[in-house]
Amino acid sequence: MKNKTVNSTKSVEFYINEYMPPDCRCNMEDKIKNKVKGVISVAINPNTDSMNVVFEPTQTNEEEIISFMKKCGYECSISEKEDHKKMEHGAHKGMKHKEHENHHAMMMKEFRRKTLISLIFTIPVLLLSPTIQKWFSFEIPYFGFNTLLLVVFSSIIAIYGASPFYRGAIRSLKSGILDMNVLVSLAVGSGYLYSLGTTFLFSASDFYWEISTLVLFLLFGHWMEMRAVIGASGALNELVKLIPPKANLVKGKDIVKVETSEVQVGNTLLIRPGEKVPIDGNVIEGETSINESMITGESKPVSKKVGDEVIGGTINESGSIKIKVEKVGEDTALAQIINLVKNAQASKPKSQKLADKAAHYLTLTAIIVGALTFTYWYGFTAIGAVFALTLTITVFVIACPHALGLAIPMVTSISTTLAAKNGMLIKDMKAMEIAKNLDYVVFDKTGTLTKGEFGVSDIVVLSDWKEDDILRKAAALEINSEHVIARGIIAKTKEKEIKLQRVDKFQGIPGKGAKGIVEQEEVYIGNEALMKFLNLDTVKSKNKLEKLSSQGKTVVYVATKKEIKGLISLSDIIREESYDTVKSLRNLGVKVAMLTGDNKITAQYVANELGLDTYFAEVFPGDKSSKIKGLQEQGYKVAMVGDGVNDAPALIQADVGIAIGAGTDVAVESAEIVLVKNDPRDISHLIKLSKGTMNKMKQNLVWATGYNTLAIPIAAGILYPYGITIQPEYAALIMAASSIIVVINAFMLKNIKLD
Repeated sequence: MKNKTVNSTKSVEFYINEYMPPDCRCNMEDKIKNKVKGVISVAINPNTDSMNVVFEPTQTNEEEIISFMKKCGYECSISEKEDHKKMEHGAHKGMKHKEHENHHAMMMKEFRRKTLISLIFTIPVLLLSPTIQKWFSFEIPYFGFNTLLLVVFSSIIAIYGASPFYRGAIRSLKSGILDMNVLVSLAVGSGYLYSLGTTFLFSASDFYWEISTLVLFLLFGHWMEMRAVIGASGALNELVKLIPPKANLVKGKDIVKVETSEVQVGNTLLIRPGEKVPIDGNVIEGETSINESMITGESKPVSKKVGDEVIGGTINESGSIKIKVEKVGEDTALAQIINLVKNAQASKPKSQKLADKAAHYLTLTAIIVGALTFTYWYGFTAIGAVFALTLTITVFVIACPHALGLAIPMVTSISTTLAAKNGMLIKDMKAMEIAKNLDYVVFDKTGTLTKGEFGVSDIVVLSDWKEDDILRKAAALEINSEHVIARGIIAKTKEKEIKLQRVDKFQGIPGKGAKGIVEQEEVYIGNEALMKFLNLDTVKSKNKLEKLSSQGKTVVYVATKKEIKGLISLSDIIREESYDTVKSLRNLGVKVAMLTGDNKITAQYVANELGLDTYFAEVFPGDKSSKIKGLQEQGYKVAMVGDGVNDAPALIQADVGIAIGAGTDVAVESAEIVLVKNDPRDISHLIKLSKGTMNKMKQNLVWATGYNTLAIPIAAGILYPYGITIQPEYAALIMAASSIIVVINAFMLKNIKLD
């Protein structure tokens, strides 16, 4: 159970211990909201058989909800709180009950078993059927009990084989819902009872072989469909399995293997090369490189040293390290990611709501069309009851809205898990639906488009020293300073792997700069006032200085006592990834804007450098949301990209709020989408995934609705004058194939190229 109380409401996750057809989900959600007092919202995830309910604790409780579900024919359960505290046991214990975890697999085994048993009995039914014998010109000797065998074998198939559909129909009718199970039960039941009537009550052709093959193909179709569904939800299970079941606990001088579920905050763990990190913590001994790709999507191993954070589920690639456990249970990054993905899968984009309504009305349509079909062919033609009943059964079977029920959830399941594997956490599928139609992406400048740190952007040579000479000697003077300019120069020197030199006779010059002996030469670094104090000519450098200053950069001089050797300019460095980001977004037809508190000169330089469509400078944190609102008032769909803390009002105002660089703190309340990495290129990846996701949803909806639009009239016999009709067993195959097609099409989303 995931329990969360917000203000006066409570959110609880229930596990449904019975198979619920995808087309039944919408009706069941509405039923709970309307019948259980105090329930605010219900979201059923058909891929995980889980149900999240938000309710008023003063008006209802978990027991009442479970009781209502039981009346509707569905057993529900809530996992123990303690299980969630043991999330790190591979999230194996915490995420679901053991029986629930294997529920889809159990259903698949049941359908497989019943398919094989039905196949065994269908063969003699076909051989004993007079119609089949006539078609294929053979004859089974009459033993005196041929008809009895036909009835017995058909009964086994119709009663035992079709039992999952009867159980489902009873649950649906208890809930006051008409779904696929009701249609199948009507089709099989009417055909079977009619056949019994022809055997014992009146003389007419029977339906035994048709009903037997119909049940066989229905079972086979559901078996194949369940396999596909398990595959679609398997990616989320792969996230769950990232946590190793055992950990190396340090006890004094001993290393003890313990269950990961037993690890507590404050414990010390040893992680050897090649082992998985069992749980979130901080490095307290050793250095290593860790592969975090499975959590953040970052392909390169990340160096870790004492004080750095490590994430449970990642892989230690090189050195041995010891970590102090900082988070357990649902506080761990992986647990939060899994919960976000599950919640996203249960959330409904508009297309899902449309599909749910269509599935509901399709069931009603099938029953009405089936009744009209029988009435017309039996009452207004001379063809007879057998033909009329055949077509009616075909209508019931072929119109099952299973494909519609699966069309959107399968795509959602694949999309959200694919996004999570690439470090993009979708909290609400509505945001993904909007992302494909974005007109503007607005970035907060500092730390997103820029590095958020003062660094060297330009080195200008004005004499005989080369760039590296200027940087090396400037760094020697700045090595002991804590000033932001000094830190930037030192960082650039280390980045270029230039050896830091010793400085002698160092002396700070207040308000101007500093001097010292570097490599046996007196070197000065400072501002223009220092150059004038030294009586050095600044005319030659004036144009260069003005150009750099006009870009909002801070410029320092590097000189000797005789002449100025060069200029070093510093600024908030534009990230290399930002250039690719803007180019990619504009290729996607999305305009790019920037918000910053910097002055207009600095903002204009960054905007021109990156080729932004517009920018907003000198914006106070509290005014950011008004800038987003201004774009929206012009009719634009706007996404805001920020850190999720300082930018919270703007993220909430935007059509899509995107928190970037969240790292392990993925529970950003103000954003609908959370990017684990601080890489702006993920924004274009997100939009590409959104476009791909929505395309797959549209394709599935077009297929599912188009299939039914064409299939129902044909099943009802509209093409009979041209010699075209559909037998019930073929209708079962077509119905199953339509469901499998939407699942396979959803799987194709995995082939999308995000880079």
